Order: sequence, then C-alpha cells, then structure tokens
Amino acid sequence: MLLEADSKSMRSMSGSRRNSGSSLVSSSSASSNLSHLEEDTWILWGRIVNEWDEWRRKKDKLLKELIRKGIPHHFRAIVWQLLGNATDMPVKNQYSELLKMSSPCEKLIRRDIARTYPEHDFFKGQDSLGQEVLFNVMKAYSLVDREVGYCQGSAFIVGLLLMQMPEEEAFCVFVRLMQEYRLRELFKPSMAELGLCIYQFEYLLQEQLPELNVHFRSQSFHTSMYASSWFLTLFLTFLPLPIATRIFDIFMYEGLEIIFRVGIAILQYNQTDLIQLDMEGMSQHFQKVIPHQFDSCPDKLIFRAYQVKYNPKKMKKLEKEYTTIKNKEMEEQIEIKRLRTENRLLKQRIETLEKESAALADRLIQGQVTRAQEAEENYVIKRELAVVRQQCTTASESLEKAQDTIRELQQHYTEQFVHGLQTKLEQSRLQEAELLGALKEMQDKVLDLEKRSSSLPDETNVAQLQEELKQVKLRELETLRCFRELQDTVTELNQRWQHLTSRGGGHWKESPKKNALNELQDKLMSLRLREAQTQAELKEVKLKNLQLDSQNQIYSKAAGRHEQESAALQERLQNTLSHNKTLQGQLNEMKRKQAESDCKSKEEVMAVRLREADSMAAMAELRQKIAELEIQVRAHDFVFVGVCGGTCMSGCYIVSKDTTLQPISPISQMNHTPRYTQWAFDV
Repeated sequence: MLLEADSKSMRSMSGSRRNSGSSLVSSSSASSNLSHLEEDTWILWGRIVNEWDEWRRKKDKLLKELIRKGIPHHFRAIVWQLLGNATDMPVKNQYSELLKMSSPCEKLIRRDIARTYPEHDFFKGQDSLGQEVLFNVMKAYSLVDREVGYCQGSAFIVGLLLMQMPEEEAFCVFVRLMQEYRLRELFKPSMAELGLCIYQFEYLLQEQLPELNVHFRSQSFHTSMYASSWFLTLFLTFLPLPIATRIFDIFMYEGLEIIFRVGIAILQYNQTDLIQLDMEGMSQHFQKVIPHQFDSCPDKLIFRAYQVKYNPKKMKKLEKEYTTIKNKEMEEQIEIKRLRTENRLLKQRIETLEKESAALADRLIQGQVTRAQEAEENYVIKRELAVVRQQCTTASESLEKAQDTIRELQQHYTEQFVHGLQTKLEQSRLQEAELLGALKEMQDKVLDLEKRSSSLPDETNVAQLQEELKQVKLRELETLRCFRELQDTVTELNQRWQHLTSRGGGHWKESPKKNALNELQDKLMSLRLREAQTQAELKEVKLKNLQLDSQNQIYSKAAGRHEQESAALQERLQNTLSHNKTLQGQLNEMKRKQAESDCKSKEEVMAVRLREADSMAAMAELRQKIAELEIQVRAHDFVFVGVCGGTCMSGCYIVSKDTTLQPISPISQMNHTPRYTQWAFDV
C-alpha cells in the first residue's frame, strides 16, 4: 500500500522536481503548494525518518525501492545523514577549529571552486556564500586527511551536499563518504581504486556490449576517456543536476553499484549511434547528446540501469584479479628496480675494475713498450710517409692528366665552336655587304628611273599612250616612206646635178644668155637640193623624236619593274638583317654557354681536388687508428708475456720487421702464445 502511494506521489513530483532550485527553502513556504499525494509521500518519509532503525532492520527492501524512486527534496539532508551514519560524528566538533588552520591546498581549492557549478545561483559569484562554504568544507577535509588532501572532482560532491544541508553536516557526510564508500581510495594520488573501477567497467562492457567494445578499441576510444569522471564525480559533471541527484540517492544506499549500472545503461541506449561514429564524433556525442537524453524522464534511466546484469560475486572476483595483476606488476617493478640497482652497482664495480686494470697495465707496459713503441711508430711513420708520397705522386699525375684532358677538351671544343661561329658570322657579313651593295645599286637605279619617269605621263594614261604609240609608229612608217622618197629624189637630183656638172665644161663656148640661164638652173637645182636635204633632216629629226618617245615609254615600264625589284630587295635586306641579328644572338648565347662550361669544369676540378684531399685525410686518420690499435694489441701481448714469464724476461724483446715483439730467449720462444690471446684474469 505504501509502495503504491509512493509510486503515485513520485509520478506527480517528477515534473516539479525537474525545475526546482537546489537552494535551501523553508518547509513552511513549500507545504502550502503540495498536493494530497505529496502530503502522503511526506507523511511516509516522515515516518521512515522517525522509525529509521526499524525500517533498516525490517523493511530494508521496501526502503530500497522508495530510495530508487527518489527521496523528496526536503528529506534528502536528513536521509543522506542517516544513510551515511553521519548524524553524530566526533569530527563535527573539530570543524570550527579546522577552519582556523591553514592548508597547503588552499590555492588549488580557490582556483577550482569558481569552476564548480558555475551556473547555479548558490555558487554564482566570486564572493558568494556557496563558494565560501565550499572552500571551508574542502579546506577542513584537506586538513583531516592529509594523504588525500584535495583532489579535483570532490568539490562537486561537496557542492551537492551543501545544496541540501549546512556546511557542518555536509562536512560530516563527506567524511563518511570518503571513509565508507570507497571514495577515499578513488581520490588517492595513486588512484588505484579508479583503475579497479575502470577494469570492472571494461569487463561489463565487453560482456554485455561486445560490438560497442570492439568499436571503442578500433577507434582507440579508451574507457578512461569517458568513464573516469563518472566514478570521480558520480555523474554530477555529466548529467543534469536532477538526474544526478537521483543517482546520488541510490549511491548513498547501494554504493558504486549504481554507477556501473547507469554507465552500462547509457551505453546500451546509445550503442547504435556510437557504433556509427569515429573517435571525435563519439567525444562530441558524449559531451552534447547523451547528458540531455533523459531530462524529461529520469525514471527511464533508473529503470534501464536496473535492467543491466550485475553480479557482485563476479565483481569481487574481478577485484581479486585486478589486485593480483597490480601486485604482480608491483613485484615486477620492484624486481626491475632491484635489478637496475644491481646493474648500476655492477657497472660501477666494472668501471672501477677497468680503471684499476688500466692503471696496472699502464704500469706494467710503460717501461717495456716505450722503446718498441717508438721504433714501431718510426717504422709506421716511414711506411705511411712512403705510401703517402706514392699516393701523392699518383694523385698529382692523375690530376695533371685530368687537367690536360680538360684543357684539350676545352680548347678543342672552344676552337671548333668559335671557328664555326666566326665562319657563320663572316658569311652573314658578306651576305649583308652584298645585299647592301645590291640595295644601294638598286636605290640609285630607282632614283635615276624616278628622275626619268618624273616627266612621263601617269600610268593611268596607258591606253592613251598606247594609242599615241600606234600613231607614232604610223607616222614613223610614213616618215620612213617619205624619207625613202626624199632619198630617191635627192639621189635623182644628185645624178642630175652630176650630169649637169659633167656638161658644164662647154658652157663658156655658148652665148651669155644661155650661160645665165644655166646658172639660174644651177641655182634652182642647188636650192632644190638644199630643200630636199632640209626636208630629209626634218624628217630625220621627227624620226628621232618618235624613237625617243618609244624609248621613253620603254624606260617608264622598266622603271616600274625596277621599283618592284627594289621593294623585293628591301624585303630581302630586312630578312637578312633579322637573320644577322639572330646569328649574333646565337653567337652571344654560345659564348655565354662556353663561359659557363669553363666555370663548371673549373668547379669540377676543384671538387676532384677537394675529394682527393678528403680521401687522403681519411686514409691518414684510418692509418693512425690502425697504428694505435696495433700498438694496443702489442701492449696487451707484452703484458701477457710479462705476466706469464715473470720479471726475468721482461726486457728480452726485440722489434722485428713486421713490427711484432718477439722474445729472444729459447724458453720464451717455446712458451710464445698467439698474438691475440685473451688475458687470463678478468678485467
């Protein structure tokens, strides 16, 4: 009956508690707004508080169910104190004295309290009452438990307690939580209990959500990345305060079991979404989506939590396994530390023995090896000097040959290339001179033709000129005909004149009248002859004029052709000049490439010289190291022979040609050991 009434009251109160503040409110002001069912719940919890011992003994299961459904807000303070047995603790009387003391963790506490419930009215503001009492409780506990002191995350638990009760009672409940609810082990510097919780939670995840566990492992999304805050703050920093308070109610009664159940329930509810996300997406999902999934119905999360399979015996077994693993790791660490210590001591002892053996060897071989070492050094130096000289000679010869080859190649290619360029340049210059001469000649001809053609008619009158030419030719033909007739007439007149002159010898015998008549006839003939000659000359002049006109037309046509040829020659001259410029540019480019090739060849020669010098230096260093190693080997041979043969044979050694020390006495020859025999005692 009580359970049914309580379930009805819880359903009626779920909406009002979701938006209720966490500050202390007097019961007298709130009781006026309670419904009938709430009054029944209050009566029930009032009876539970008054009869607490009897309920814990006889009605423990019913009390557990009521706590799972939520403790009323105004009963939480006393119920949490009763659940934690913190109503009458001796440490409560020490609280005021603890506040007067100073704690080494005060700076850390001051730094973190501003980040504890920053949006809650009770803790908002730097000098608010909530921050002050939170600082007092954390400081007092850091003085009570100096091993733990102060740890981040514990302030959220204390803050939740201060929302429900005064600071003295909150301090007592927090001390009880740390001592009896495994929180102290969680907040220790080693955090061994947190590792155990993560180990147990990983087992539950692997057992109940294997696919999600495989996805987490494939994305390197470790359990500690999201579950550490669940155990350290009891979901107070992950879920909204009303839901986290419900979980804290159950935690006060059942312990850390509810943390495992709620964590697995949350992962079961979001398994489908999480499998589809990568590491960054899962982190965002845990921060933004999951905390607000159960705001409207906290009972849904509690119901799912108790559907999770949880075996306390298996958890105890896992705790033993984890303890065994940690003990084994601790033993291994101790063994490793012990071995490292022994190794360090052995190294120190070896170094000491090496120093002692080195000093002993130095004392033993100092007198015996000095002369042999000097002789050997002289021999080695002479041999190396000869080798170096030979190498130097060989290298210098090779270098001279290489330089000669380089010079020959440079000279050959340079002369050949320059000769080719000079030939091309000369050809281009000759062509240019020829073209310039032809151009000048053509320009002179063009100027002459222009002067001649300046008096000629325009080319537009070609038809008229052709017509005139035809008329001129006709006149010329007529003139030629007339000229021939005139020549015939003149010839006839000459003949007649000659005939008359041939008869003129007998004129003196005739009468004077006949003589006068003959003279007149002679004059007339002379005039006719002169007239005929004049007409002939006139026609000849006209003929020459016609010839000149014909030549003028011919010259005008020739002038037109010469102009066309002049234009063609000018174009050819321009092409020749451009080709000459191109050849000049190619010549400059080839000169530049030749200079670059000369520089590169010089650089290659210098690089070859540097490499030869480096190789010679490296060979010298190697020879020096070989000589030092041989000296050390011979020194060890001396020590070994000295130890085996005693002091009587310590000086009986000579230096042979192969720079090895050989004993003179037959006994030492019989007892001669190999060159690289190890010492008979440990160094």
